[in-house]
Amino acid sequence: MSADNAAVNFSELVNKNKQTLARLKETPRLLLHRRDGEDLVLTTATRAEQDQTVVSAATRMLAAMARRDPGSTELLLAILPDAFPWVRFLPEADVHAFALELVDTMRAADSIGNNASVAQMLTAWQHTAEVHSDPVLLAALTKDHATDYGPAPDPRDTH
Repeated sequence: MSADNAAVNFSELVNKNKQTLARLKETPRLLLHRRDGEDLVLTTATRAEQDQTVVSAATRMLAAMARRDPGSTELLLAILPDAFPWVRFLPEADVHAFALELVDTMRAADSIGNNASVAQMLTAWQHTAEVHSDPVLLAALTKDHATDYGPAPDPRDTH
């Protein structure tokens, strides 16, 4: 959440709801801190719709650019390290796979109006880059143990 957003305790919303809600005229969002759960973000429906419109427009432009011609794909690959510095740790083939998956996942998420899958995909790729950035961890995770432990048991089988 950016620095220009206000933060209040959830109890302030409950106890002084009119004054707290009036702050939405000054800031796009209110961060509501909760003691017993995850913090919440309060915004207006208009602002939420505007945010979704911007994300959707950016997604459609990125997807259209990436599919336009091979030069556009090269441009996308060239700008990825600026947007996601950790891609520098990925092998070249993985950078290509990440770029394609990013565009496809963004388009699919936009089509249903839920960006959670994009966030999950970005986190997974970032963790992959973290593994590649650490030679000791990479060696441990890619080491051939020369042992076949056989098929994994079906976790649904309770016998």
